[in-house]
Amino acid sequence: MNALPADLLTDEQGNARCGWCGTDADYIRYHDEEWGVPVRDDLRLFEKICLEGFQCGLSWITILKRREAFRECFAGFDPHRLAEFASSDVERLMIDSRIIRNRAKIEATIQNARTMTAMLDRNESLAELLWQFASKKRRVYRRLDQIPAITEESTKMSGVLKKAGWKFVGPTTCYALMQATGMVNDHLVGCHRHPLIQSM
Repeated sequence: MNALPADLLTDEQGNARCGWCGTDADYIRYHDEEWGVPVRDDLRLFEKICLEGFQCGLSWITILKRREAFRECFAGFDPHRLAEFASSDVERLMIDSRIIRNRAKIEATIQNARTMTAMLDRNESLAELLWQFASKKRRVYRRLDQIPAITEESTKMSGVLKKAGWKFVGPTTCYALMQATGMVNDHLVGCHRHPLIQSM
């Protein structure tokens, strides 16, 4: 791949994409097929929150490479099954080398499942809760260093989630969630995915 202005990389077919995905095949596939595509399904959003929580302090590729293992270890991120996890499950996960063995994050994921099941029992929608914070103003970026780590919307989302009992949902994590699930379009101008996501 060759470097282009504005932090874009172009492949041999001439497709330009955001430079953060580099040359890793899994990362490129994630960028091209998932990142920024609007997600409005409650269960998929729940999984995203859990995985973004595990990303705290780490790179997304670290989580992406382990995503299938996370799904296997955390009951497919089925909130009802996950909410039933006990201390013995925490200890089991703490010795599973396929995932990130961080006790606080593991316990937070189980707590988040309990919060999620309580929402579902009240017939509340996680998608409705999260999407109220989607940016009303279309922001456009041409360089990676223009993209913020935190916004007013992500800060508000974080506050609401924390008040509701969610864990590992700081403003930075919430903004990463917003980027990944299409609440904002942070594909750079010039990236072949930018106009497609913009039209969704």
